[in-house]
Amino acid sequence: MKRIFLTGFAAAFLFSCSSPQRDGAAMATVSAAETEIQQKAQEFLATYAQKYQELYTASVEAEWQSNTKIVEGDSTNAVATRRANEALAAFTGSEFNINHTRELLKHEEHLTPLQKKQLEEILYTAANNPQTIPDVVKRRIKAETEQTEKLYGFDYKIFTQKVTTNDIDNILRTEKDLKKRQAAWESSKEVGKSLRTGILNLRQLRNETVQNLGFDDYFTYQASEYGMTRQEMMDLMKKINKELHPLYRELHTYARYELAKKYGVKEVPDMLPAHWLPNRWGQDWSAMVNVQGMDLDAALKSKEPKWLVEQAERFYVSLGFPGLPRSFYEKSSLYPLPPNAGYKKNNHASAWHVDLENDVRCLMSVEPNADWYETTHHELGHIYYYMTYTNPDVPVLLREGANRAYHEAIGSLMGLAAMQKPFLVELNLVDANAKTDEVQTLLKEALSYVTFIPFATGVMSEWEHDFYAKNLPADQLNKRWWELARQYQGMVPPTVRGEEFTDATTKTHINDDPAQYYDYALSYVILFQLHDHISRNILKQDPHATNYYGSKEVGEFLKSIMYPGASADWRQMLKDKTGEELSARAMVDYFQPLMDYLKAQNKGRKYTI
Repeated sequence: MKRIFLTGFAAAFLFSCSSPQRDGAAMATVSAAETEIQQKAQEFLATYAQKYQELYTASVEAEWQSNTKIVEGDSTNAVATRRANEALAAFTGSEFNINHTRELLKHEEHLTPLQKKQLEEILYTAANNPQTIPDVVKRRIKAETEQTEKLYGFDYKIFTQKVTTNDIDNILRTEKDLKKRQAAWESSKEVGKSLRTGILNLRQLRNETVQNLGFDDYFTYQASEYGMTRQEMMDLMKKINKELHPLYRELHTYARYELAKKYGVKEVPDMLPAHWLPNRWGQDWSAMVNVQGMDLDAALKSKEPKWLVEQAERFYVSLGFPGLPRSFYEKSSLYPLPPNAGYKKNNHASAWHVDLENDVRCLMSVEPNADWYETTHHELGHIYYYMTYTNPDVPVLLREGANRAYHEAIGSLMGLAAMQKPFLVELNLVDANAKTDEVQTLLKEALSYVTFIPFATGVMSEWEHDFYAKNLPADQLNKRWWELARQYQGMVPPTVRGEEFTDATTKTHINDDPAQYYDYALSYVILFQLHDHISRNILKQDPHATNYYGSKEVGEFLKSIMYPGASADWRQMLKDKTGEELSARAMVDYFQPLMDYLKAQNKGRKYTI
């Protein structure tokens, strides 16, 4: 590809602008220069996008193989993935593409907004793979592949019996014997021992990679995609946490006393023991509450796992979205592997846009229970987002969410909508005449959404911030993790967790989706803003009892957000669609009716956070 030199065009433009007379000839010169620069930019973008899509597809396909077929001792997939990722990195981070993009952006006033966005995206991607330091990038790719294999290839055991993460999660949701709970919880953390060396190596490589293009550290790099500094992002996390803290404080107090009663413990602890909670990281406590008349686990028990996925698809189709392509079911990995499979797979649910066109897939391990019912709706939210912004108006390079949080917001929004009683009645999963306690329903939701906020805004975001931006000492990784869990979640481990453990790394995102967990906190804020608007202004329904099913108007509203992908300004879109800027107001309002109930329950109880 020929190198483009724009100096002459820029000079012509500046000369015409500085002329005291703006006659027709001068204006024609400006127009010609602008047109030619835009033409050169478009030629570069078209050539870049074609090669990028080709290499991206090969990379994602290789990653898919590495995540869906993990064979102990077989490095075939790992080697193929590393080669594909190295090829993509060499292209996106090439000095030629970096220099060329910078040269074009020097004349951004001549570019169309869509061209400017694409060029900025090229530079952002390049910062993660700069070929000015190719050896560092190769080492990072190799290290990331090895870390993924260690995480998902790990053999979990309770005592001597092999278990899956689904088994561990089921124990933590239902078991009342504290010794068995502790054994399951501790089993879930064993994998962290083997991940410490890898995560420390990855910190160095990730920081060094982005520092080459001027970012202070990897956390700063990731936050920049929102148009925010590292400090601005952390300030926003503190603000969100502060706004939800009064309700979380009530939930924390309530949980301490209710769980002590459940487990037969007379002395209520000041901090929640981690193994008391129904989630490996204490981020979701909703399994504490079973709402009478809303026993979704029982309703789904007789269903085939396939029904959950197909029902989620029917939900989106009812809103006016198309059916999933046949290839989705042919190529996805949707269900748990049989015990005799001879290999393992990634156990974390995810959605994949393999070729940035029509190849969309999900990686899940669906079982017929309430958690997977919600998860299928969430993951298909990502899939339909991919499908909607794959259109002629959105260039390949901008086929992403308006920001990373939007993708999660759409998925979580549909998960919330799918769990509300009127919707469940529509599906005959709940008896329309069943009496349900609305306060308990709201409590169950709060134990999912509100308890997540201090984990996401505090524990995860603060730990990764300190890890990358403050170079958290290697002998304080676990110490800092549990300091933050105590500070934000009011949670402590059942026994002392020394530095032989690396409990942070048991969270998949620390390893393979680093320095971005604030995306999820922001997504919850956005989802409640969207849900508030949909329920009040489109459906004219109580936000606590909605039924999106069959509403083409809701579908059109969602499509209007999803269609432009990353070509839209995320802040302006939120304001245009909901009438307000990013704010936890809607989330606080949604759960406000619960406060009186919790305060009454907690009367006379000791508050400890």
